Amino acid sequence: MTQTTDSFLRSFRTDPAAPRVPAPGTALPFTPSAPRTVTTPNATGTVRFPDGFLWGAATAAYQVEGAAHEDGREDSVWDVFAKVPGAVLNQEDGEVACDQYHRYPADVALMKDLGIKAYRFSTSWSRVIPGGREVNPAGLAYYDRLVDELLGAGILPWLTLYHWDLPQAIEAESNGWVNRDTAYRFRDYAVTMHEAIGDRVDVWTTLNEPWCAAFLGYTGGQHAPGRQSREDGLAAAHHLSLAHGLAVQALRERAPEANLGITLNFEVEDPLDPDDPADIDAARRLDGGFTRIFADPILRGAYPADVLEDVREYGLEQHIKDGDLEIISTPIDSLGVNYYHGNAVSARPPERSLDGGAPVSRPSSNPFPAGDGAYTHPRGLPVTDQNWEVQPEGLTRLLLRLQQDYTGPRGIALYVTENGSAYDDVPGPDGFVDDQDRLEFIDVHLRAVKDAIDEGADVRGYFGWSLLDNYEWAWGYGKRFGLVRVDYETQERTVKASGRWYGQVARANAVPERPARPDDDSKAVPQA
Repeated sequence: MTQTTDSFLRSFRTDPAAPRVPAPGTALPFTPSAPRTVTTPNATGTVRFPDGFLWGAATAAYQVEGAAHEDGREDSVWDVFAKVPGAVLNQEDGEVACDQYHRYPADVALMKDLGIKAYRFSTSWSRVIPGGREVNPAGLAYYDRLVDELLGAGILPWLTLYHWDLPQAIEAESNGWVNRDTAYRFRDYAVTMHEAIGDRVDVWTTLNEPWCAAFLGYTGGQHAPGRQSREDGLAAAHHLSLAHGLAVQALRERAPEANLGITLNFEVEDPLDPDDPADIDAARRLDGGFTRIFADPILRGAYPADVLEDVREYGLEQHIKDGDLEIISTPIDSLGVNYYHGNAVSARPPERSLDGGAPVSRPSSNPFPAGDGAYTHPRGLPVTDQNWEVQPEGLTRLLLRLQQDYTGPRGIALYVTENGSAYDDVPGPDGFVDDQDRLEFIDVHLRAVKDAIDEGADVRGYFGWSLLDNYEWAWGYGKRFGLVRVDYETQERTVKASGRWYGQVARANAVPERPARPDDDSKAVPQA
């Protein structure tokens, strides 16, 4: 490892002597904003990012590793859920996925060749502590090898401890995240991981998108473990936040210089009619149940009063014990921001809806405990193959909101840890995919990030989702997000046009000039 590479890898450590700002102990109400319609200087020309901006790519353990029952790994909730008839498209599972468990050296070499400087991956609780019982040395050894491979290639390991793959035994025997004890078991798992590889990993993310784990998993039933209970989803949400805080405290005690954080998923909820109180209230309820139910306890140390009132009948408050919010709001260093799209929200149902869910036969429920009577409406924006609207300006507004209300006052850095799109990739005879739609999606969102930086948001990095085509949860292998195509029959990797372009961006620390296309109607819709 060269001195320059070593300096880069160590640059993400924090100063243990620097003061960390405590949470204010107050939550915030919902304040709607309006889509930005003015074209900015970043819209078409070359856009250069600040020195030291981090360019990465992301995956998750169950989506790419495979080897689901090798070397001591046992079932996670997703291994079991995937076998439920009608729960996952074509009843596909992650048994093999992208086989990264065996192919990680080639995947690391591919990232190095592309110029990617950080790999955001998750560790599997079910591999490290199968069944939530004893530590599995073979499971730890895999992550030991992966981290060494990354460091040898000069790539920063950006480790996420939990991306939804709870050991099935904890779900079946101990009531999963509905049980408060699971938060303490997660803390112990975090310590186990740090004891094994903490000497080489400086960046630790506790949870990825706890909203999905809690509300798609325990309220809507679209994700594992597939429950449909508003009470259970709210209990799970609080215990996931508690698990985060407990893990941060334990890791900080062991590694004062570690860069600790969490990744939350966000949407921008706009009232369809900003002058209609009913539409404003519908947007408020979705914002409260998606963004503020996690962001406010974690970053401000309090639950919003309107959220507590919205869900009072479902018992959230009975799970909030004395001292919980102080634990949950333990200071962190980085906030991961996952953004794919925003919503126009109304109290009236739409004439035509955009359904982005997987077309599975298993019945499911509204994942929002307070979401009855709140509807999303299409706005005529371009959509991805998953029917998600392409709204880059929403990312600008989101980052500025986070900077102003949540992270800025506490000195917490922002990283876009997931952003990407599914399109119907059509490979050529050689397997190459000329995915110009995905390339343009990333282009306009990077420009939106730069708009936010120019207006004061402390955004320090971007991770494309995903490095590889992979297992997309209830969609099985039906949607492809990768910068790199995976032939699931042969496991052959082929870098797509978007991946080649993204590698050039990472090397140059700049987005190249974007030539206008004859069919480009982006000026007619809100844009960055």
